[in-house]
Amino acid sequence: MALLGIDEVGRGPWAGPLVIGAVILPDHDTNPWINELTDSKKLSVKKREALNEIILKEAPATGLGWVSAAELDEVGLANALCLAARRAVSEVQKAHVPFNEIIIDGTKNFLVGTKLEKYVTIMPKADFLIKEVSAASIIAKVARDHYMYDLDQKYPEYGFKKHVGYGTAAHTKALKEFGVCLEHRKSFRPIAEIIGANTSITAPTTSTTVIGAKAESIVADYLKSQGHQIIARNHKTKFYEIDIVSTKADKIYFTEVKYRKNELRGTSLDQITSKKQQQMRFAAEAFLKYRQDLQNFSPVLAAAAVSGSDFKLQDWFEII
Repeated sequence: MALLGIDEVGRGPWAGPLVIGAVILPDHDTNPWINELTDSKKLSVKKREALNEIILKEAPATGLGWVSAAELDEVGLANALCLAARRAVSEVQKAHVPFNEIIIDGTKNFLVGTKLEKYVTIMPKADFLIKEVSAASIIAKVARDHYMYDLDQKYPEYGFKKHVGYGTAAHTKALKEFGVCLEHRKSFRPIAEIIGANTSITAPTTSTTVIGAKAESIVADYLKSQGHQIIARNHKTKFYEIDIVSTKADKIYFTEVKYRKNELRGTSLDQITSKKQQQMRFAAEAFLKYRQDLQNFSPVLAAAAVSGSDFKLQDWFEII
């Protein structure tokens, strides 16, 4: 039986997702590269990237559990850590590799209340001491860094590529100048204080952006009521954007949200042209390429229509 190592990345940043890695390694004696594993923070970027590729290729089972900034704000940090850990372990279990021990870095058992709780040992500095936990810290760190690099292209004014969301002096200066964006954790005290200090900088948005965000919230609430788990909202890169990503059962849904104040110029869903559907397919494929923890889900394109000054959900349906 094997050991499952678990570690988190992104507990403290002011922006971006929380990510937890989970890894089962192959036999240590016959895989000398395992000796090179250590706490991800102690590795250079080049070395970390190289080891990440090896881990994902050679490890019998790996998993990543993601919790977005918006989701973290909604459930709180403690619950977000547990949620991310369960998602990561769920990905590992899909590989059907047996394990009889779990080591989690730190002082909290993120799997408390689950059937796996009794197998957990919590260990401070486990990311330095236990190779499986080291591997978990590496894949989580690399995955989150890449997400923040993509985010830097969307919001270059914040310098996410340099500080990956942490509370640096440069990040604070950018917040005071530009306000917060959708990826900032508004439940975190530094962000809340910056917002509260000057309400004029709460978000550098246009009225169209505000309307779009409200429409997306209506659709997200509907999906949650239907048993969906929201993975991402308003996800944008240099090459594509997705309004809502959600999972239910064995499917992952990519929902395009359309809003119209009225239907004088047609309904909201008239905007879902064949060209738009091609763009949606490209976006879904691109999203799944970097979110390896979600690749076992069957992708489904969907569209939602919201209309009127009361933001009423008119329809949500799968696109054939």
